[in-house]
Amino acid sequence: MSLPFSQSCENNKDPILNVLKKTLASSSRVLEIGSGTGQHAVYFAEHLPHLHWQPSDQGEYLSDLKQRLDQFPADNIGSVLKLDVTGKWPHQKFDAVFTANTCHIMSWTQVKKMFQGLVNTLDSGGTLCIYGPFNKNGQYISQSNAAFDQMLKQRDPLSGIRNLEDMEAEGRKQGMKLVQVHQMPANNLLLEFHKFL
Repeated sequence: MSLPFSQSCENNKDPILNVLKKTLASSSRVLEIGSGTGQHAVYFAEHLPHLHWQPSDQGEYLSDLKQRLDQFPADNIGSVLKLDVTGKWPHQKFDAVFTANTCHIMSWTQVKKMFQGLVNTLDSGGTLCIYGPFNKNGQYISQSNAAFDQMLKQRDPLSGIRNLEDMEAEGRKQGMKLVQVHQMPANNLLLEFHKFL
């Protein structure tokens, strides 16, 4: 039986891992928002054994996610968690949150709801890592990002590449400071926030 597969996850897992080794070095419980195929969850849990990795996604994606986790069980991966950022959030607390390639799929309202939901989910002093393509000063950082954004908006007008400055401002509203912007391959960024409230 072939597992659900994302080529972008395969391409970006090592560059992201190299950053997470540093940013999550002192973390212990990580919530992943939008785990998708589960490739990141399995890979990062294996290479970051000090972490307990909690995968989550919306209801319609849980069967694909569970399929991979069932084939690659690990003591430091939690059971699949249903999470819609606009709905009910888990009661448990985490000292880190990771999400990859989700903010340009969500509407901006959903992105804001994600930040709001993290207020009660992410511990004070915790780390939030958001990976994906972002604009700087309202401008695309590459032609490929511009083309990607147009494709996204044709598929769903509410989706699209978000502005780095808007992400920083939304985080600040919810008590999170953007402490570092990590340059990543393929014109992507990894935004590292720390929660100070």
